[in-house]
Amino acid sequence: MDDTDGRHGEGDVDRAVMARAIDEAPIGVSLSDPSREDNPLVYVNPAFERLTGYDGEAVLGRNCRFLQGPDSSPEVVAEMRAAIEEERPTTVELRNYRDDGTEFWNEVTIAPVRDEAGTVTHYVGFQNDVTARKAAEFALEERTEELEYILDRVEGLIQDMTSVVAGSTSRSDLETAVCSRIAEEAAYEGVWIGERNPATDTLEVRASVGVDPGDVPIEADHPATTTLDTGSVAVDTIEGWTHASFPLDYNGVEYGTLTVCSAAERDVDDRETIILSALTRAVASGINARETSRMLATDAVVVVELEIRDRALAPVAISAETDGRLEYRRSVHRTGDDTASLFTVTNADAEELAAAADGLEGIDLAVLVERTDRTLIELDAEDDLVEWLSERGILVQSIEAEDGRARVSLGIPHSTNVRGVVEAVQARYDGADVLSFRQRERGGETSEEFAAGLEDALTDRQFASLQRAYLGGYFEWPRPTTGEELASSMGVSRPTFHEHLRNAEAKLCRAFFGDERAEE
Repeated sequence: MDDTDGRHGEGDVDRAVMARAIDEAPIGVSLSDPSREDNPLVYVNPAFERLTGYDGEAVLGRNCRFLQGPDSSPEVVAEMRAAIEEERPTTVELRNYRDDGTEFWNEVTIAPVRDEAGTVTHYVGFQNDVTARKAAEFALEERTEELEYILDRVEGLIQDMTSVVAGSTSRSDLETAVCSRIAEEAAYEGVWIGERNPATDTLEVRASVGVDPGDVPIEADHPATTTLDTGSVAVDTIEGWTHASFPLDYNGVEYGTLTVCSAAERDVDDRETIILSALTRAVASGINARETSRMLATDAVVVVELEIRDRALAPVAISAETDGRLEYRRSVHRTGDDTASLFTVTNADAEELAAAADGLEGIDLAVLVERTDRTLIELDAEDDLVEWLSERGILVQSIEAEDGRARVSLGIPHSTNVRGVVEAVQARYDGADVLSFRQRERGGETSEEFAAGLEDALTDRQFASLQRAYLGGYFEWPRPTTGEELASSMGVSRPTFHEHLRNAEAKLCRAFFGDERAEE
């Protein structure tokens, strides 16, 4: 054959070499003869035998459809038949079956072989096992469909949970609504929320839908108790059910656990864990908000007294550096969301206090009023115990610091996990010891409630003016401080300070005398 026809390259290729190349090819090669009835196979190479498991001699004379089975696509088979009828090449992917009945995915390419006159004399077929590739494709499709389902589910859950958290008027209503909404998901048979009860050493069920787990002993081997101990997600199978427990934790304060129950054969994968973890954080935040709003209205509180020796607490550090005794008066709002705390200090003058603060990192101390017997200071610290506890619904009733030790009294709502609060404080500060616990029932409006109600009625500036005037001795005679000095401490002019102070005094009088007239 002439080497100019462009089909064989330089020179003719020995037929024996060509035959050897086909026999040793790593993919299946077959030839069929369309001139014979049913276009039977007339040649298969060894790779075809290895791929299909069929003996070559046994398949010669048969149409290659013997590789097809119940799950072979009729559409793909029709495409191959049409290509043969139209004498054109085609490539398809088809589920085929080996001699032993096992399935595999076969990438089949068929092409007509023509003689010099252009007449089709044979069809050549190439078979390539693409089972692994198809498995990867199917897995990707499955993951994509699952992800789309999860995203749809997450969007619905998040929207509904947002409504639940925002619309619930009490913690109990919130927990019941959360359980009801999650239980609507087809994946779960039931949902329950439990909280540690220190009196009975059990995880006490607060709300449940679809299941009735009963209170779980703290020492029991259960995912919910494991979550309490570790603060992380725990999954296990118990009595034919898969239990997945998630911590209800807000800024280190424990509010219990949320557990979803599903069929034992169903796994809780990483994506689902992420979704439910995010939802439980939102639920814990909602519980915290409900507990915080109940702090001043609750009829029963637990008063806990602690001693803290950790110098990370600003008044401890100041008292350790001076001979001063610091007494907490109240927190004040500053620009934006920033807060600071007011303390009266005895046995230390302004110069000594300022020098001590200069040597302490993360503490900003401002002297507001210096008197002969005491000094009023404002402490702004990176570690603000009052603000940290307030976010958790805990009222700081008093802080008294002296000689590097602070005695702190906390008012904790009876419904709150007192042990969890104490453990959170002890984890935050080294050398924090409990001095006492006591229950306190309240009757009528307390001074804290009266102050809180008045504070709600005052603007931030009015409150700051009234507070600084009182603590600075402005209402005493002779006055140890002037209105101009107090105005300067607030960063306002003297007339502005007096305007805020007069308005605050008017609101205070209305509140004290029970005047219900509209406030200015």
